Amino acid sequence: MKLTRRDFITKAAMGALAFALPSKPQFIFGEPRTVKRMPVLFVGHGSPMNAIEMTPFAEGWKTIGQNLPRPSAILCISAHWRTEDLRITTNEHPETFYDIWGFPEELFDVVYPAPGSPSLANSIIRVFSKTPITPDPARGFDHGCWAVLVRMFPEADIPVIQLSLNQSLSVQAQCDLAKELAPFREKGVLIIGSGNIVHNLRLRKSKNDPPYYWALEFDALVKQLIQEGDLQTLIEYDRLGESARLSIPTNDHYLPALYALALREDSEPITFFNEEIVSGAVSMRGFQIG
Repeated sequence: MKLTRRDFITKAAMGALAFALPSKPQFIFGEPRTVKRMPVLFVGHGSPMNAIEMTPFAEGWKTIGQNLPRPSAILCISAHWRTEDLRITTNEHPETFYDIWGFPEELFDVVYPAPGSPSLANSIIRVFSKTPITPDPARGFDHGCWAVLVRMFPEADIPVIQLSLNQSLSVQAQCDLAKELAPFREKGVLIIGSGNIVHNLRLRKSKNDPPYYWALEFDALVKQLIQEGDLQTLIEYDRLGESARLSIPTNDHYLPALYALALREDSEPITFFNEEIVSGAVSMRGFQIG
């Protein structure tokens, strides 16, 4: 169920009434909490049209959301927020950011009015004491975040923040940084990487055309390396030959998968979903850790 601007206005009016009522104390993310460790997700987000079209991928995200434990908050690392430093959203009420063009007006009517969580953002800033993080109160949710969450958690009642991809860091350094997020899984935070393992829009075909051989080859290789727990080879993807070069012309959509894999404990199971390649050159493969 998507949320339109009209629904958003109605919910906002109801929310205004709630300010007059006593509220429960908010969870402080710096405090200990006894909770089962939250899984980690990587989602192949593909086209933002999945937010309004009932595709198999949208159905897959809906099923994932229904089967997960309810998170205390969500931290999203999206392919569509790339910066020259490390940034984190700190807005209490982030806007839905339409970083898209050429799509039907109906898509621009979708609003995802989840609250932010300055508390969680500040806790992450403290944990990353050796890596400066710039608070960003102006940044909203990009489509790598909202187009997935509108299907996975349509009520938009779970706090959400985003962490940027720091383009000035090496791939190895970004994976090392991702590992520092592990304690937040114990506090009920669902960490989601949103991108695509194979993502070459320059060579994409029409929607129903068969995949390129190199897209199938690389997608299968990545699945195999994930199952084997070989994160280091995945980090050094530029050594994996022609299929890797064509599948990852730029690494912004690939990196969120590595962030998720960096958080995997040795004994944790991993399951795959939405195992399909669309438009010849975009892998929709996702996976759940834990």
